[in-house]
Amino acid sequence: MPDLDGGAVKPVTIAIDAMSGDRGPSVVVQAALAAVEENEALSLVLVGIRSELEALLHQGKDKGHERIRIVEAADVVRMHERPSYVLRHKRSSSMAVALGLVRDNVAQGCVSAGNTGALMAFGRSVIRMYPGIERPAIAKLIPSLRGRCHVLDLGANVDSSAENLYQYALMGSLMASAICDQAEPRVALLNVGEEEIKGNEQVRLASHMLAQCEHINYIGYIEGGDLFRDVADVVVCDGFVGNIALKTGEGVAGLLIELLEQAFTRTLYGKIIGFLARPIMGRLLKLMDPSRHNGASLLGLQGVVIKSHGNANERAMLAAIRQAVREVQLEVPGRINERLDDLMY
Repeated sequence: MPDLDGGAVKPVTIAIDAMSGDRGPSVVVQAALAAVEENEALSLVLVGIRSELEALLHQGKDKGHERIRIVEAADVVRMHERPSYVLRHKRSSSMAVALGLVRDNVAQGCVSAGNTGALMAFGRSVIRMYPGIERPAIAKLIPSLRGRCHVLDLGANVDSSAENLYQYALMGSLMASAICDQAEPRVALLNVGEEEIKGNEQVRLASHMLAQCEHINYIGYIEGGDLFRDVADVVVCDGFVGNIALKTGEGVAGLLIELLEQAFTRTLYGKIIGFLARPIMGRLLKLMDPSRHNGASLLGLQGVVIKSHGNANERAMLAAIRQAVREVQLEVPGRINERLDDLMY
C-alpha cells in the first residue's frame, strides 16, 4: 500500500482512549478492527480496562487482531468532571495513559472521544505545548462548496485574546499547508460583519496583527454564512463561537439528511424520484454526513492528538483514526513547530 508520497508505507501506531466516549468501548473496538483491516501499516493500542476490551475483541467470530494490543488503565475520565479535578485525580485514566504513550514514543498519535477540557488539560501537561504558543486550539476540516476549510478554535478556549487568535491563525495556516499542500492558504477571521469597524475589541486587534504579518495570506473578516462557500481556507475564531458554529452546521446537515430520506421514502412518487436521483443524492449525503468528517486536531501540542465526538458511532470513530494516521504520516506537529520559530520570533 503506497504512502502519501508514493513510496513504501511507514508503520504507524496510534493509541486510542477506548473508555471515555459516550457509547463506551464497543464502538472503539469495532472501529479499531475496521481500521487495521483497511490499513496494513497501522497498529493500534487500545487503552482501558483490559477485561472489558479483551471480551469485546474476542466476542462472537472475532478473534482479535495481531496489530491491536491492549494497555491497562485503571480509571476513566467522565464527561462531567472538571479538568482541574482530573489532572489531580485521574493520572491513571485511559485518557492520560494514552497520551503518555505518545509522549514516550510508544505511539505516534492519540485519539480520544472523551471530555474535551480534560483532553486539553492532559495534553498540555503530558505532551506539552509548542514554545511560544499559549493555548492549544481545536481545528477541524469541514466541507465547503469546492473543497474543505480548516476552522479553529472549536471549543478548547471559550475566551481568547487577540494574541491567541493570532496564534491560531499561524497554526491553522501552517496546518492547511501541511494537510492540503496549499502554498498560501487564505486566512480569515469569523466576525459579525465584513466591515473593519465590526466585531469586538479582540477580533479587531487580531485583524490588525494579522494584516501586519507578511507570512500569512490574511483576507479579512468573513461571516458565518461564508464558512461553507469556499471563501477562505482557514477560518479563525474563539472556541465559544466556533463550537456553536460547528454544531449548528452539523445540526442543519443532519436535518437535511433526515428530510431528504423522508421525502424519498414516504410515497411511491418520492421513491421513484429517489431511485433516479440515487447517484447524485448518495454523493450529497456523503458530503453532508457529519460522521464521515469526525476528528478534530488539538493544535499547539507537540504530538498528534485527535478529538472525536463524544457520541461517535463506529464510522465516525474510524474517521477519527484515519485523521490521526494522516497527520502522523504528514508529520504535521513537526512541520508546524519547525515553521513557528521563524514566524513568531
